Amino acid sequence: MAAHAAVPVRRRTRDPHAGAVAWPLFIVLGAVYGFLAAFNLRDGGPVTGGQIAVGLISGGVIVVMAVLLFLFQHSLPRELRAAAYGVLVGTATGFLYSLTGASILRSVGLGAALGVGAGLVMFYIFYTHED
Repeated sequence: MAAHAAVPVRRRTRDPHAGAVAWPLFIVLGAVYGFLAAFNLRDGGPVTGGQIAVGLISGGVIVVMAVLLFLFQHSLPRELRAAAYGVLVGTATGFLYSLTGASILRSVGLGAALGVGAGLVMFYIFYTHED
C-alpha cells in the first residue's frame, strides 16, 4: 500500500492579540483625522460648531471604513486588497486637501496620486509576504 507523501498545508492563524492592538489604533486614527479635518476648515477664525461636526463625522467615517477593511481584508485577493487600501488612502487625503480650499482638480489629483502610490506599496507588501 502506497501512502501519499504530500505534507498537509497549514494556514497561518491570525495573532489573537492583533485585535486588542488594532482597536485603539482605529480610535487614534479617527481622532487625528477628525482633528485635521476640523483644522483645515478653520481659516484662522474661531472654532465653530460646524467645524466640530465635520471633524466628528469625517473621523467616524474613516474609522468605519478602516474597520470594515480590516475585518474583510483576508477574504479579498491581494490585488483587490491593495486596491482597497489605495482607495482608502486616496479618498482620505483628497478629502482633507479639499477642505483647505484647493480646487477640486488639485484635490482629486493629489488623492489619486497618493492612492495609486499606496496601492502599489501595499501590493508589493502583500505579494512578498503571502504564502
